[in-house]
Amino acid sequence: MKNKFFLLLLFIAFVANPLKIVSQSQPKSDAYVLLISFDGFRWDYLDRGITPNLDKLIKKGVRAESFRPAFPSKTFPNHLSIISGMYPENHGIILNKFENPYTGEVYRLSDRKEVSNPEWYLGEPFWTTADRNGIKTASFFWPASSMKGKWHHPDIFKRYDKSVNYESRVDTIAAWLQMPHKDRPHFYTLYYSLTDTYGHRYGPESKEVNYAIARLDTVTGYLIKRLKEINMFDSLNIIIVSDHGMTDISPERVINIENILKGYKVKYQSSGPVMMISTHSEDDVVYNVLKKNETHFKVYKKSEMPDYYFFDSNPFISDIILVADLGWSLVDNRSIKSFVGKDAMKGNHGYDKDALDMHGIFIAEGPAFKSGFRTGTIWNIDVYPLLCKIFNISPRSNIDGKIERIDFILR
Repeated sequence: MKNKFFLLLLFIAFVANPLKIVSQSQPKSDAYVLLISFDGFRWDYLDRGITPNLDKLIKKGVRAESFRPAFPSKTFPNHLSIISGMYPENHGIILNKFENPYTGEVYRLSDRKEVSNPEWYLGEPFWTTADRNGIKTASFFWPASSMKGKWHHPDIFKRYDKSVNYESRVDTIAAWLQMPHKDRPHFYTLYYSLTDTYGHRYGPESKEVNYAIARLDTVTGYLIKRLKEINMFDSLNIIIVSDHGMTDISPERVINIENILKGYKVKYQSSGPVMMISTHSEDDVVYNVLKKNETHFKVYKKSEMPDYYFFDSNPFISDIILVADLGWSLVDNRSIKSFVGKDAMKGNHGYDKDALDMHGIFIAEGPAFKSGFRTGTIWNIDVYPLLCKIFNISPRSNIDGKIERIDFILR
């Protein structure tokens, strides 16, 4: 009698939730995915009529109207959000440069030692999730892909070197795709910085940025050619994203916060679109001074940071956060030279994630994706669960990304 009752309960559980039970026994996907980052490639760069190879991929695959970054819309925080499915406050890389206030240690993207130190990273990159599920991975550049420790980096990876020829990077990916099947990675990353570099230097509307756009399109054409030569084009899922967009800035739209807080003992972190201020003991006084001068920027106590920023729960976020209006720059006396003078930047990013100029691109083409499909804005934190879905593996339970916001682009 007890056995019959147990079998009845098991049958009811299966009928009530059959997909959950079946999915546990499904084999992992044999998919191949190449995730490419075009740093600083704004969403509307695709509409300038100079990207015929990207247009071919779009025609065969999926294009989102835009790709929403996390706040702050900076390079390292958003590459980590893409690869981990978490907001910066949760994956730990809150800015391109920031300080651990308890130890005095500083994380900066130019410091190879700290970038490789896994203690800064709280999220799990997809290559680690894949590795735990027996999927081999490779990276020809991606922020944090050279972390120390077996479980922290891809099986094959290259340390960042901006001088490496763009076509050579493609050739290496092609070589990895021709490795013996038992050794061959199934997930790859690739990174290009040109549109970001030229966007900062010349501004997003410049002829130099148009050159950078066309150059990356040419590299895309070369990638398609090489994949066809090795008979992998029809087997590989290609996802092209950008970490953020870019907007025009000028010396006429610079606010020196150190002048406003003259005489107060504070510490400044970051500049441009977002600035963090540590006050030690005068939080309210400094906050009130800034509040009275709140023109072309917003000032928030950490405890008052609006929920939509997702930027208040990390212990390394300072007491006070300043967010500039789009196109305005916040500086102190040390950082002002980057924004004023003959060598000043003409473009920047890092602003509110909902400002359209900060949005990037999302293109996907391959056997996993719909064909000729165009959709609205996709969130970058949803790429990680999308990758898990393609490979039929379980994502981490603590991510911010949601598969139900993005899986409609799959076949």
